[in-house]
Amino acid sequence: MTIGYDKPLFVLPFDHRATFSKNLFGWHEPLSKEQTAEIAAAKQVIFDGFRAAVANGVPKDHAGILVDEEFGAAILEEARREGFITACPAEQSGHDEFDFEYGQDFARHIERFDPTFCKVLVRYNPEGDRELNRRQAARLKQLSEYLRGSNRLFMFELLVPPTPTELQNLANDKKAYDLRLRPALVIQAIHELQDAGVEADVWKIEGLDETEDCKHVVAAARRSGRDKVGCIILGRGEDDKKVRQWLTTAAKVPGFIGFAVGRTTFWEPLVNFLAKKITREVAVAEIAAAYQSWTDLFVKARE
Repeated sequence: MTIGYDKPLFVLPFDHRATFSKNLFGWHEPLSKEQTAEIAAAKQVIFDGFRAAVANGVPKDHAGILVDEEFGAAILEEARREGFITACPAEQSGHDEFDFEYGQDFARHIERFDPTFCKVLVRYNPEGDRELNRRQAARLKQLSEYLRGSNRLFMFELLVPPTPTELQNLANDKKAYDLRLRPALVIQAIHELQDAGVEADVWKIEGLDETEDCKHVVAAARRSGRDKVGCIILGRGEDDKKVRQWLTTAAKVPGFIGFAVGRTTFWEPLVNFLAKKITREVAVAEIAAAYQSWTDLFVKARE
């Protein structure tokens, strides 16, 4: 099987679990059946916004959703029936160390929903805790080998949080870290993970400010014959202006095939809908318009 996925890919991610229960609803685990159903209903609003955007012209072949099994099982099944690209997370939500959401039973859950992509979110700083990185890489290699062996695609969301020392050396300036240190650490992390036997088809990367950094990240993702591997930019919950800047920068670089912008797309409409400030129809329309605007922006910047 060739490693990689290089077709355009425009993802609306709403696989947030802890973020939804705690930040959106103010609830803590364990959730009641009613609470779980309420979160699932909120996610259905996002999915309806996604579908409306596709009906309005976002190319269906390149439009994808990323949603979790816990609150989005019905959506995953619906989306697959309707022929959309789907992605489903395999990691436990809200943990600093990557581990499987369903332990060693992970394969059964992937096979049940048969998503286009199995996705992981991993915090990995090559200058951070070596032992932690080693443990994570071992689990990720196991997942990678299973996906490769079962002919499934692997989407890898790589977050590279600063170590306390790195931040200290930059006077606790997170923006300086993003600009001066993070790009090189992303490349180092990709190399280390590849060398550990982790083969992603798509790398989901935190926004990069410089075109050159985007080029270097693609070169890392595609090194040693991995020339079909794609990269997509994630929104990181940033404001509209910042997301637009990141998308425009990445779109101009061959190898960056798209984006995954979640909270910036749906958070405000959902908050307003839940507070009964807007109707469900308006929330759906606002989510559709935001998702469509990212797609239009990326396609235009590529051209």
